[in-house]
Amino acid sequence: MKSGLHFLVAAKRCEIDELQQLARTSALVNVTGRLVHGLQRERGLSNLVLGSQGARFTEARAQQITECQQIEAELRACLDCMDTSATPTGNGARLYSRIAYVLHGLEALPGLRQRVESLSWTSRQATDAYARLVTGLLAVVFEAADSATDPEVSRLLVALFNFMQGKEFAGQERAVGSALFVTGRADAGEQQRLLHLIESQERCLQVFVDFASAEVETLWRQSQESTTLAELERMRRILCTASHGTALDASLSQTWFDCCSRRMDSMKAVEERVAGDLLQVCQEKVAAANADLTAYNALSAAPPSGTDGMSFFEDAAPTPGNPALGMATQGFGLHLERSILELVQEQAHRLQTMGDELDTVRASLNERKVIERAKGLLMAHRKLSEEAAHKMMRQMAMNQNRRLIEVADAVLAMADVLPEGPR
Repeated sequence: MKSGLHFLVAAKRCEIDELQQLARTSALVNVTGRLVHGLQRERGLSNLVLGSQGARFTEARAQQITECQQIEAELRACLDCMDTSATPTGNGARLYSRIAYVLHGLEALPGLRQRVESLSWTSRQATDAYARLVTGLLAVVFEAADSATDPEVSRLLVALFNFMQGKEFAGQERAVGSALFVTGRADAGEQQRLLHLIESQERCLQVFVDFASAEVETLWRQSQESTTLAELERMRRILCTASHGTALDASLSQTWFDCCSRRMDSMKAVEERVAGDLLQVCQEKVAAANADLTAYNALSAAPPSGTDGMSFFEDAAPTPGNPALGMATQGFGLHLERSILELVQEQAHRLQTMGDELDTVRASLNERKVIERAKGLLMAHRKLSEEAAHKMMRQMAMNQNRRLIEVADAVLAMADVLPEGPR
């Protein structure tokens, strides 16, 4: 007959499997972040090439493509190590679907690069194309965060995802601004896009701060070099306040690109710190779980305790500070029965605490899902761009003095009666 200890050991093995899967996923997130950073820089350089009609930045872009190809090879090697034959748990199906989408995009990447090289695409087309691939890569990180079963790991993943998303908006800002400067002409549509990107990155970075550790938040504050930010704000004003159609100083394209790149490189250092913390936490938790498993196995080899099993009903009442583990641990020896019961109750309390913490952490991810669904609904019904849909929801929130998530819930609730836009 299988004992309670047998199933306690089985539970610990399941926990170890989940933690090891989290460790593998964290490694995938790490290399994904590096590829995103490389593609963001490639996108900015591509816009400079297109804006100058191939007269400038071609060598720098070629070097960046080589670097991205090397990181892409690392990502593919990481994906090859994933055990796709095992039955996925949680949102494994969504994660695998996101990965399949990304691989399709990577297969198409040489074609995108060729269109930039042949100058057959506009800067806007190139920016949108790179953004689609980066968005796919970030969706992999999002699913990794959404699937985490450990609250500390989940918190790190949520912080990392929002930081990477904010950095992506900063990368799009670099690309759009580069194109505006190098073409030498202000454009009202692209100026509105810049304002949306600036606001979006600030929103993501605030969520990052909410979930980051105090040490990482301090590192982030310290990384914001004042002269770089001052220069960035100065050039933002030049770009965003120029009247539509007026001339821009094309020589500032390099200055703008370098300034944005310095900021993004400093952001990359913070991103690497969070990714490193993530891997370390996973490794520490796997080691601790393995130590617990060793202790459990030692208990199974211990001699029978000789008790009558009534300790199950004789435990002290739950204490305020430990409601699920109201056991007095004084006054008796290390009996197997008592030890197992302690372990079971300890495990139950820990899992309950983890569940409560996970609910708190995932609230941020769930809000994002709802807001994105509401934006998608407005885009479909009103034929709006992503920027316009978000601006509409934000304006509704301000007018009604409500949170953005509340407006998103209301939009989804009215899905069946939303008017169709012009066709």
